[in-house]
Amino acid sequence: MKNSFRFGTVGSPISTPKKPGGSVGALQQISALGLNALELGWVQSVKVKEETCKSIKETAHKLNITVTVHAPYFINLNADQDEWPKSRKRLMDAAYYGNLAGATSIIFHPGSYFGREPAEVLPLVIQRLKECVAELREADNQVILRPETMGKSAMIGSIEDVLEMSRLIEGVEPCLDFAHLHARTGNGSMNTYAEWMTLLEGYANILGTGSLKGLHIHLSGIEYTEKGEKKHLPVRECDFNLFDLYKALRVLNCGGTIVCESPLMEEDALFLRDSWLLD
Repeated sequence: MKNSFRFGTVGSPISTPKKPGGSVGALQQISALGLNALELGWVQSVKVKEETCKSIKETAHKLNITVTVHAPYFINLNADQDEWPKSRKRLMDAAYYGNLAGATSIIFHPGSYFGREPAEVLPLVIQRLKECVAELREADNQVILRPETMGKSAMIGSIEDVLEMSRLIEGVEPCLDFAHLHARTGNGSMNTYAEWMTLLEGYANILGTGSLKGLHIHLSGIEYTEKGEKKHLPVRECDFNLFDLYKALRVLNCGGTIVCESPLMEEDALFLRDSWLLD
């Protein structure tokens, strides 16, 4: 049970040496730190060569490190007809090159409601995402697309949103950012054992009990206002109740990958790992 999660960082560890640097250097540093997951932070754009992807895949395999990709921030499944092709290309590029790099999952921000109700927006979101997955499968690309739970209520990405996308589209599963879920309400809720249990049990009811073995989780500290997320913080410098979350994950025999988005990156990733192992 203690080894049911892999731990790592979103983006290269701060301590990654300049040589060889890059993603290969980040993988080597992840291994040296005793971590075993790396989310490639392609958050501004996807500018990577196929040969580099090959090196990433070979290094990750050699070091037994799980690789995922965080796609560019500028993706919006609810974009207008003029903007959607650009968003789509960013997501598909991340999936294409991520697959070449050996990534198992592509994490992305689903976009904005633009002031509309989720029920109005989700049909278009689901249709577009379904078409993306179909194209990937036709190309024999088996990556999982993971819409992330978001920290502001104006953004597509409530737990209900990502579960509905995942329920209706094979090949889509959530990225659970628990700090975002805590911040999203703006009132300090979603931060107790009972609340995490309810959320995870609902996840299992919709996606199956087996889905709890393959969770992809983002963790960090978080600062928020009544409008939701303000910024990420070190894990121990906020009111996020990590140990209640860990208790719920243990009770439900959850597993998968936990990657850290804290400003302290690997320091907090190691804290998250050690807290899980010692609890």
